[in-house]
Amino acid sequence: MEEITPTPGPLRDAVESTPTALWNDSSDLNELKQSISFGGVGATCNPVIAYTTISKYPEIWTDRIRQIAADHPSWGESEIGWQAVKNMSIEAAKLLEPAFETSNGRNGRLSVQTDPRLHRNAKALADQAEEFHKMAKNIVVKIPATKVGLEAIEDATYRGVSINVTVSFTVAQAVRSAEAIERGLKRREAEGLPIDQMGPVVTIMVGRLDDWMKEVVARDGIFLDPSALEWGGVAAFKKAYQIFQERDLRPRLLAAAFRNVLQWSELQGGDVVVSPPFKWAKLINDSDYQVTERMSVPVDEHYLEQLARIPDWHKAYNEDALAVDDFENWGPTRKTLRQFLDADAKLDALVRDVIVPAP
Repeated sequence: MEEITPTPGPLRDAVESTPTALWNDSSDLNELKQSISFGGVGATCNPVIAYTTISKYPEIWTDRIRQIAADHPSWGESEIGWQAVKNMSIEAAKLLEPAFETSNGRNGRLSVQTDPRLHRNAKALADQAEEFHKMAKNIVVKIPATKVGLEAIEDATYRGVSINVTVSFTVAQAVRSAEAIERGLKRREAEGLPIDQMGPVVTIMVGRLDDWMKEVVARDGIFLDPSALEWGGVAAFKKAYQIFQERDLRPRLLAAAFRNVLQWSELQGGDVVVSPPFKWAKLINDSDYQVTERMSVPVDEHYLEQLARIPDWHKAYNEDALAVDDFENWGPTRKTLRQFLDADAKLDALVRDVIVPAP
């Protein structure tokens, strides 16, 4: 295993002085190695990340895609593209094995996302989650926080798959997802099946929640203090964390989709995962920020009062304001699912250009 030299800075200070874990929001091997040097103990892959990484390194992936196609002459673009994603994930997972062993499966995880085209089929999602789970011992599988997704999350957890809930933006989605994982864990426990090395997490895409609030404010002409719009994701995350702690929900919360440094600094001290893209991680680690515990510090009431002027904010912040049946129709859910579906289509097109080049 390659030796990675630690890099000093605020990120390493944070992981060494608090229970907050650092994961990298990319499976790019070069970025992941640097993240590990900062103290990173996890990473993620999704259709957008996979497409971006393969596009970024054509000198590596063009030949690999050609080889996958040659090895499987009957496969279409989608099968070839997803095999490339699997190969990428296995390589990244290998780098994280030391953290997996040290933490007994709590960290050292590589997140692999289920195919977004399966989002309407719970059994297909759970079956693919189990397939991905078997690729490496330290895989955690992403399933979206929709009504169908919750069914798949419970089923896959029962099968022994560590889940990373994704396409999740609200307190309601986070809590209902954690409850689905708990049901799966309890079913395993009732049957004497092991759970000791399972490491489930529930993501709140904090930046995408902020994006949606900004979009709604602009669309509906809502007058408020614009600085409050940088705090919505943090506020929802802290509210969900409080509920998780009060109810002893075993999955950890994970913050993703960064838009500002508050989405790292305000969550320090919590028993959570913070997963910034590498550019944000480098910005933070190159700074002179002094790490302090902030998870227990409430968001300023001024910002909460300002956010309360946005009707959709109530659905995001209040646990019972968004029904499970409405998860899939929540604006950020539709936008994110469409983006992931579009990335799948782009990956298909990229593979097509390799295996059927233009004349």
